[in-house]
Amino acid sequence: MNSRDQSIGKVSSPTRTMENPHLCRKERGKDGAPDSGSVELRSTGQPGAAVPTKMFSETALEPERYELAAAAPYRFDLDRREFFKFLGAGIVVVSVLKPAVVAQESGGGRRRGESLPKEIDAWLHIGEERKVTVYTGKVEMGQNIRTSLTQAVAEELHVPMDRIELVMGDTQLTPFDMGTFGSRTTPTMNLQLRKVAAAARDTLIGLAAKQWKVDAGHLVAEDGKVRDPQTKKSVEYAALTKGQQLAQTLPAEDPLIPATNWKVAGQSAGKVNGREFVTGKHRYPSDQKLPETLHGKVLRPPAFGANLVSVDTSKAQQMGATIVHDGNFVGAAARSLDLAAAAVEAIHAEWKSEPQPSSKELFDYLRKNTTEGTDPTGDGDRYETGKVDPALASADHKLQQTYTVSYIAHVPLEPRAALAKWDGDKLTVWTGTQRPFGVRGQLAEAFRIPEDQVRVLMPDTGSAYGGKHTGETAIEAARLARAAKHPVKVVWTREEEFTWAYFRPAGVIDVTSGVRGDGTITAWEFHNFNSGSAGIKTYYDIANQRIQFHPTKSPLRQGSYRALAATANHFARESHMDEVAHAVKMDSLEFRLKNLKDERLRAAFQAAAKQFGWGKSKSAPGQGLGMGGGYEKLGYVATFAEVNVDRKSGEVKVVRVVSAFDCGAVVNPDGLRNQIEGANVQGLGGALFEAIQFENGKILNGRMSEYRVPRFSDVPVLETVLVDRKDQASVGAGECPMVGLAPAIANAIFDATGVRLRSLPLVPDGLKAS
Repeated sequence: MNSRDQSIGKVSSPTRTMENPHLCRKERGKDGAPDSGSVELRSTGQPGAAVPTKMFSETALEPERYELAAAAPYRFDLDRREFFKFLGAGIVVVSVLKPAVVAQESGGGRRRGESLPKEIDAWLHIGEERKVTVYTGKVEMGQNIRTSLTQAVAEELHVPMDRIELVMGDTQLTPFDMGTFGSRTTPTMNLQLRKVAAAARDTLIGLAAKQWKVDAGHLVAEDGKVRDPQTKKSVEYAALTKGQQLAQTLPAEDPLIPATNWKVAGQSAGKVNGREFVTGKHRYPSDQKLPETLHGKVLRPPAFGANLVSVDTSKAQQMGATIVHDGNFVGAAARSLDLAAAAVEAIHAEWKSEPQPSSKELFDYLRKNTTEGTDPTGDGDRYETGKVDPALASADHKLQQTYTVSYIAHVPLEPRAALAKWDGDKLTVWTGTQRPFGVRGQLAEAFRIPEDQVRVLMPDTGSAYGGKHTGETAIEAARLARAAKHPVKVVWTREEEFTWAYFRPAGVIDVTSGVRGDGTITAWEFHNFNSGSAGIKTYYDIANQRIQFHPTKSPLRQGSYRALAATANHFARESHMDEVAHAVKMDSLEFRLKNLKDERLRAAFQAAAKQFGWGKSKSAPGQGLGMGGGYEKLGYVATFAEVNVDRKSGEVKVVRVVSAFDCGAVVNPDGLRNQIEGANVQGLGGALFEAIQFENGKILNGRMSEYRVPRFSDVPVLETVLVDRKDQASVGAGECPMVGLAPAIANAIFDATGVRLRSLPLVPDGLKAS
């Protein structure tokens, strides 16, 4: 957060306001004139000057981002008397937004067919105190992107990292952004900020050249200064910008510093503001507080999809809390959390719900409840090449198997939290979200006000993993705050987080393959029911393919999860590849490389195999070795796993994991290593034991004591090989590293026991129960 917003009570920012909902105005001084101590970079829409289109509207939605196409979480009745009493007299112009549509990555804020702004306003400012302030709609949630983006700016602007401050995820101060997901921050925002910083650097050199009346080509920028090597003159950036406003169009072709010449990027840098996190100084969304803040609690229905039949709030109203009943929404705001909870407990409500399926019948249900429609996004709903049926009929070996994946929960370290404050008809919300602009749109829709009257701020939050795309908690806090006429904070309990957040989609995957006796795969048929099409296409070289994603009705609310359906699709594909390799009596690595032409993925498998020591004899009973890998979100990964299985106790222990990852030029080696190892630790849960159990609209294991996540004792030895390709563009690492782990473990269990497990989680109750 910018230093001028450190005081949470001072939410207005007179030096940086909005000219429209999507662009930020240039810095202005107290008299309204442009701030003399700032550099403004603008794009006039000339070719090459705008943000890459894929960064925004042209990027398609993967189908399993179901949460972005879902109906609004609440539809308030908005009693006009209450609303006008709150806002006061006068004319109120409201904007009634349409429900979210699949075509908009941001949820609210972008309607179908609406063009995105082509101008860049105030990405970067140089202040008189030598500080460089950078603005981005991307957010920090533990992935350490604040550090790598700072490195990008420092590299191109030639300024020390400690002079750079990033303002992130503030809808009033930063340019519009779809959100932080899909491993897009590095390939899009890192590149964008590099271009902005490079343009600023060139502008500053030009100013110095003009001031000194010399050729700009003779000058260099370093350490926040422009220097003339011949005369030894130097001038601070801040001194160059003082007393004038600068506007610069980003050039169509701005030569950026190549990765081979990086001095700041490409090196391991300590986490920006790391001390604040480890000492407890950082204020997470659940820590936010304003004067006279009330605590909010919401009455939850007894089952999914239940409708409120009747409600009696009389007893609760006598307890000194503010009670709100608006449609299906019932909640309380009070001076203490205990009082708010007691007031909700005192509310008598009757609900009506319909019978619903259970986890015991999940996979049959998904297969039998397909829905109509096509999916032009992700990897597509259908892909076919060659002649699959004749190829299968003529194959020397044919194999057909089914693989399944259960619903799992995100289990973020910090449950959803929001603090909402109304100032007249303007709403400000602090909340943990990956999509501040999307949540802004949801708030505007819920309260039927223009988006430019809503400000969403995202303090660096306690993890998300794809689970914090929607703004339910923000809407709940805002509805209670409007009624209570005080700021209200709502923090979900762990049970609420387990029950009312969306889950990673479950899925059923059918795979049929045909292979010649020499190990050449000749036919491949792949059908995914429900979980999604991310990573659904095979990267192996197969002449005849039929691949299809089948959307289905889902018994549970489902949506984005780290790596999306790529985890399910890679699990099925890489498990099946292992099965086929054994059927033709070939080494698993040899079989993969025989059918794989992509050189970068081949190199990843070979690098991981070398580090792992693939091909060596097993050294102990119960030991098993396996591999998995693939391509997702522009990254290449190969993961090898060693397990130990005790057949008497049924215990399966993952002993060692080696991952080789290629994401182009590495920006921050330590940060990248943390991402890869973090993905593997998180992936242990979904691979081994995480699964949501449910029956008739109720979650049966919605507590940490009942839902098994990885523990310290589960963590294996983790070894990471960074395939640093300085000749390739840098891409993201948040999702791809996870996809190889589950099949590697499954294949290692087979190697240890001869038991083939085709369902995730693999051993929720130990191997004996499988």
